[in-house]
Amino acid sequence: MVMQNHQGETPDTMRTNPNCLAPALACLAFALAVPVASDMVRAADYPSRSIHLIVPYAAGGAADSIARVIAKRVSKVLGQTIVVENRGGGGSIVGTEFVNKSEPDGYTLLLGQSGPISINPAVYKTLPYDPVKDFAPISLTTTYPYLMVVSPALGVKTVREFVALAKSKPGALNYGTTGVGAANHLVTELFDFRSGIKMTHIPYRGTALAVADLLAGQVQVVFSDPISALPHVNSGALIALAVTSRDRSPVAPLVPTMSESGYPGFDAVGWHGILAPARTPPEIVARLNAEIVEALKDPETKALLESQAMQIVGSSPQSFADFIKQDLAIWKEVADQARIEVR
Repeated sequence: MVMQNHQGETPDTMRTNPNCLAPALACLAFALAVPVASDMVRAADYPSRSIHLIVPYAAGGAADSIARVIAKRVSKVLGQTIVVENRGGGGSIVGTEFVNKSEPDGYTLLLGQSGPISINPAVYKTLPYDPVKDFAPISLTTTYPYLMVVSPALGVKTVREFVALAKSKPGALNYGTTGVGAANHLVTELFDFRSGIKMTHIPYRGTALAVADLLAGQVQVVFSDPISALPHVNSGALIALAVTSRDRSPVAPLVPTMSESGYPGFDAVGWHGILAPARTPPEIVARLNAEIVEALKDPETKALLESQAMQIVGSSPQSFADFIKQDLAIWKEVADQARIEVR
């Protein structure tokens, strides 16, 4: 028995009859075109309502402050309010995952940082997001080096002197960090590997507590963010031995780099940047990139960010994507070598 359709055509006839195929192909083409057209309409109309910039940390920290400075300026040029929303928890995983699961329409953005994007993937066995596949980088906004700071009571004034002291007392020197798997934990481990020394890790619940114990002599060194360490360096209570960036930092121009201190190629920085969920229309990514980069050139915005010891960048989406991949590779290697794993 040969099956026929309602027009009396057999399946073979339908396969070879172009008149039968035309309506089906037209429908298929229309179906494929609808999402593209919809994205174009959304991009042309963007933004038509307020945008939420998610900070995966509690209010009051450096990331929160930077997000608010950038949001204020970009809101003016976009003509829509950018609402800074703090979603802390889980070592920055909660807020980052929230953005990953949000609609890719440009109305939910992430203030990304080295912690959730570059370091968490290196130290967590599993994560509910992929930093490369699940996000569309928009612009790297700011970077900052870590300052290697010690107490004057330690009796060293250079990195070489510190290394010599550490090698003479293996494991006797303590270093403070903001926790297991934190950025400055990995930075210190990177220094340990490069210098060939071994120190004892003392984790704290924040940089301020680590620096306080450094001042009290409970730990001998902290790789600190500049804003936490510089007031003590400027007062003479601490000595800055080096910065971890490739070049000297404008916020501490007299402090030598690790490369100048005998470790060429040492380049480890913290950073902030704006990302969107993957599959956000490229037109929206391009619009946001242009406005963010322009906002970072604004004198008032620059002054506010630089007052927080930040170095302003402003990059293309592609160069930001390349930067993230390079940063991921660095910290994955360090975490593997030091066997650092957060459960």
